[in-house]
Amino acid sequence: MTGRLEGRLIGLGVTGSIAAYKAVELLRLLRAEGADVVAMLTPAATAFVGPLTFQALSRHAVETDVLALLPDGRIGHIVVADTVDAIVVAPATAHWLSAMASGLSGDVVTATALASSAPVVVAPAMDGDMWTHPATRDNVARLRDAFGYTIVEPAAGELASRQSGMGRLAELPAIVDAVVGAIGSRPVRAADATARPPMVEPVREADLTGRHIVVSAGGTREPIDPVRFIGNRSTGKMGVAIAEAALARGARVTLVAANLDVAPPSGASTVVVESAAEMRAALHKLTHADDGRAGFDALVMAAAVSDFRPSTTADRKLERGGSLTLELEATPDILAQIARIARGTDREGGVTYEPMSPSPFLVGFAAETGSLDRAADKLRRKSLDLLVANDVSEPGSGFGTDTNRVTILDAAGGRAELALMSKRAVADEILDRVARALDDRDAAAQTG
Repeated sequence: MTGRLEGRLIGLGVTGSIAAYKAVELLRLLRAEGADVVAMLTPAATAFVGPLTFQALSRHAVETDVLALLPDGRIGHIVVADTVDAIVVAPATAHWLSAMASGLSGDVVTATALASSAPVVVAPAMDGDMWTHPATRDNVARLRDAFGYTIVEPAAGELASRQSGMGRLAELPAIVDAVVGAIGSRPVRAADATARPPMVEPVREADLTGRHIVVSAGGTREPIDPVRFIGNRSTGKMGVAIAEAALARGARVTLVAANLDVAPPSGASTVVVESAAEMRAALHKLTHADDGRAGFDALVMAAAVSDFRPSTTADRKLERGGSLTLELEATPDILAQIARIARGTDREGGVTYEPMSPSPFLVGFAAETGSLDRAADKLRRKSLDLLVANDVSEPGSGFGTDTNRVTILDAAGGRAELALMSKRAVADEILDRVARALDDRDAAAQTG
């Protein structure tokens, strides 16, 4: 059965009333009618109910700031204003009614309504005497008669003040009916999803709380002279997506960042490096904490480390000539070295010194072209727990894209071939496995 709001985008404005918690259920009812919903919260509303709740249910970032920009640089509340089929403000406080009636765009809900030609439905909720005050009645009349807004008047009942009277938020099905009626037979304003506010990845549980996750990202640069370098096409998007996802799941994150084309997440502790040697030094420094225990719970080596570097580096800019011959040498395999430290093994695999404790989970990446046949050997040779392999020549799966299609191999012989998905979704697929492995590790330690 098709919902009455199928294909519609509804802007849900929430203001600072105790009834704000009911807006969560209103969002659910709107979605049950087929609507796509984006929420807007005033600063006072966030004191009653958190934006994360609305984001988790709507799959859209919540608009709380009139100055906030979307990831693509568009102004968030303007995009909402231009694409919604209707705006519903529920609950609407007396303060918001006054601000809206006066055209004062001091919060994202009033600003969006002022900037939009979509129909607006207002469901007030407040103390009974506030609702009957002449100022409030005048503001409601102005919104209804001059602005053409649909007013879903409050109901009678027990109020937050423990008194009884008119002021309770109207029943939610009645508000949904009012939204349907306000839209009527109008055509969909923005059928193209790219014009609407973008979707966000689903909220994951905080299953990495208390974990220290180290992520490397970006491409290293190996200097030829003070001006020129040997590098690669990595932008760091995959590594940054992993760092962001780990932070969202409660982890403490250290990002060892080489050359990045994207900003590192603000919540991570970022160590900036340039070359493979600097990245090696930074990661070796992180292997052990001051008390001698393992310095991290997991290492996700998403950086594209140069395989070769000039055997000598000029201390002055080389002059242009007819040709230039460079002698290259292999860079150290950083992840293989970290794995030997973690396992306490030598190059031949023998246990020769004390392994890191507790044992960290190690994830590597393999960027291949044309075939992933070498991936399983890399997993074994580097002594990793997981290897994430992708064919960078495949459309949508190479450097600089926002998507990736990967195959995840594990040390037990498992192989998962994922569909093309966003890099953030790939990051969560990887971290799902990391979180489970760390839980299993700790459970095994507790049982001896």
